[in-house]
Amino acid sequence: MIIYFKNALTRKNLMALTGLFLSFFLIIHLLGNLQLLLPEEQAQLQYNAYSHFLSGNIVIKLVSYVLYACILLHTLDAIYLGIKSKRANGQKLSRDRRSRASTWQSRNMMFLGIIIFLFLVIHFKDFWYQYKFGELPKDANDNKDLYTLVVNAFDSIWYVILYSISFLALGFHLVHGVASAHRSLGLYHPFYSKLVRIVGYIFSISITLGYLIIPIFIYLKH
Repeated sequence: MIIYFKNALTRKNLMALTGLFLSFFLIIHLLGNLQLLLPEEQAQLQYNAYSHFLSGNIVIKLVSYVLYACILLHTLDAIYLGIKSKRANGQKLSRDRRSRASTWQSRNMMFLGIIIFLFLVIHFKDFWYQYKFGELPKDANDNKDLYTLVVNAFDSIWYVILYSISFLALGFHLVHGVASAHRSLGLYHPFYSKLVRIVGYIFSISITLGYLIIPIFIYLKH
């Protein structure tokens, strides 16, 4: 059962904590996916062995449950805070001059989040569900051949475009999210706020480019 906190600040804390966990997961997931850029035969065996290890490790399974919970909580709280903000400000937001004091991504976090969530649904259906419950062929080491499933998906230009749009949305989402997380957790200080923004930009750009390289590289190669 999900407990809804009455205090908006508590919700923002939850948003920040789940967002930071998801950001950490993005790093780990990217490092694993970069194996797809290896020479084809090596990439197939190594990536499939990596996937097999993740699916059979009890610690990883427990972490995955935390991941699913964080995605759900982050999404629900984002929707709640977005709706509450719109109700609190009414139509005033459509007539003010917020663009002079705020960034585009900060004003469109819910829109960016919806794109990311829809992508996750598609991503889980095409890869996670197929790997867990589908009938995949085996590779030379008798592991499920997730590598070929991924490569075949990125053979489609439309899937590459969908993937690219989703991670561009994620990049903008991270730019604002990382910078605002320390404020939500009460860690804001003028001395290092600029440094946090710079680190947020570097992290967001690195994650976005890292994930974008993979489908584009596979599509051009195959």
